[in-house]
Amino acid sequence: MKKVTLILAAFIALTAFTTAAVTWENDDPHSQLGFTVTHLGISSVSGTFNDFDVKINASKSDFSDASFELTAKSASIDTRVEARNNHLKSADFFDVAKYPELAFKSTSLKKTGNNQYKLTGNLTLHGVTKTVTMDLKYTGLVVNPMSKANTAGFHLEGAIRRSDFALGNGFPAPMISDEVRIHADGEFTQKP
Repeated sequence: MKKVTLILAAFIALTAFTTAAVTWENDDPHSQLGFTVTHLGISSVSGTFNDFDVKINASKSDFSDASFELTAKSASIDTRVEARNNHLKSADFFDVAKYPELAFKSTSLKKTGNNQYKLTGNLTLHGVTKTVTMDLKYTGLVVNPMSKANTAGFHLEGAIRRSDFALGNGFPAPMISDEVRIHADGEFTQKP
């Protein structure tokens, strides 16, 4: 009996280190990628990128070893004003003809509290790649009652400087803030 218990304990210990990574993908209708800038120093203007994909790979159930990868179509920018959207798509800002995608690939994830993390990675925007760090919150895991799929939730917040990416250099900070606040929410479905 002692020998069987010892063998079982060894098996459990070995399999704990060989857990396969699981891939998760964002559920489009329940995910959003947004940003906010300050206009004229007195009001906030927000927008979204409506065409984006995020993949998460993780082998731990609390996502503490997760890696994140995002791509978004620059031309999917939406601020609810067509003229402003078209200006943002022009060479003055995103230059979507030359830079059709923006991308993020994580390089580290550090736990800062209960389900709270600092997510660091390389953000490529307007042809420039910079390391950025954002606050990430894992909001839980449920079984979606409609699809029956395991579904995880995340909330992300942080800020970047548009000047770091040579974005809208012709528009000084008193007109449009240099700081761009990033906010994203997502539901992610486990892939088989």
